Amino acid sequence: MKINGVAHRTIWPNPDKPTEICIIDQRVLPHRISIEKLITKEQATRAIKEMYVRGAGLIGATAGFGMYLATLNAPEDAADFSQYMATYAATLNNSRPTARNLKWAIDRLLTAIDTVHTTQEKQKIAFATACEIADEDADYCRRIGEHGLQLIKEISKRKQGEPVNILTHCNAGWLAFVDYGSATAPIYAARDAGIPIHVWVDETRPWNQGARLTAWELQQENIANTLICDNTGGHLMQHGMVDMVIVGSDRTTHTGDVANKIGTYLKAVAAKDNNIPFYVALPSSTIDWELDKGHDIPIEQRDEKEITSVMGLDDKGNITTVRLSAPGTKAANYGFDVTPARLVTALITERGVVAANKEEIHRLFPEGKTLT
Repeated sequence: MKINGVAHRTIWPNPDKPTEICIIDQRVLPHRISIEKLITKEQATRAIKEMYVRGAGLIGATAGFGMYLATLNAPEDAADFSQYMATYAATLNNSRPTARNLKWAIDRLLTAIDTVHTTQEKQKIAFATACEIADEDADYCRRIGEHGLQLIKEISKRKQGEPVNILTHCNAGWLAFVDYGSATAPIYAARDAGIPIHVWVDETRPWNQGARLTAWELQQENIANTLICDNTGGHLMQHGMVDMVIVGSDRTTHTGDVANKIGTYLKAVAAKDNNIPFYVALPSSTIDWELDKGHDIPIEQRDEKEITSVMGLDDKGNITTVRLSAPGTKAANYGFDVTPARLVTALITERGVVAANKEEIHRLFPEGKTLT
């Protein structure tokens, strides 16, 4: 997608030096465009943990390149190499516990590395696999857009030329993946098809991914959008101002329960009460083929300072952090919540739109656990 009219991905190897992995530092968006370079495995872990990068697909892609960077300094001895990689894989996997794509990418790299013998071969296949994950993520999101477009077309026909009003939560745009995004891919496809679109953008406290990222991203793509407080969605639904909800997912059970940014569940409840379709857009890499119940998805708890303070741009153009609450205020910072499958109208995947239940999900992905 585009920044100031120039096409970008969120992560890419430096074409002049492939041992450097470039990322967009999302902590300072939309105020600054800062390209960071990951050179060590520790930097890759930090980028994920401290949210230089975020979003299910991008976390997975960054994990893939992190594993590649780890191979560059691994011991030559085969046994020591394996132990070194296993230790790093465990550390990396703990950096963001909710996102399914993290472990999925790590396991994929470990499997690929085990198919060859020499250190040089392992480094080569690790790089190729990481690039493959990134390319696949972008392609899957593009295909999600194609399938989601059909849902928007149906609503557009009923509205007879009036804009389709879509509400989304957090940022499941191209900034959360390698390109296109999941929840935004159908929106971009609809724009390209000439369908008038308007997006209600939840601010998404406490990191404000909607306010900082989604609104900016849509502005870059010239898509009409309006920023709203997180608690406004229900009011809009009650007054007929929302035609559909599309959100992303950090982990979806193979039975259809969806873990996404905190506050998603409340939007699903409001949509159900107002007979508004609630769609979840996700690549299959986000599906957990081992967990039956969303209740068992690990929910990340983050630093309370993310709630008691806020970051922004001051009048002098400096990015600064200010306190919101009184000193000593205690805060609980749950990063995600789980929306039960019964509240999900359907899942939009790279293979098509599917009901959020075990039978239909396994019918669309018959290989099931082999994707784990």
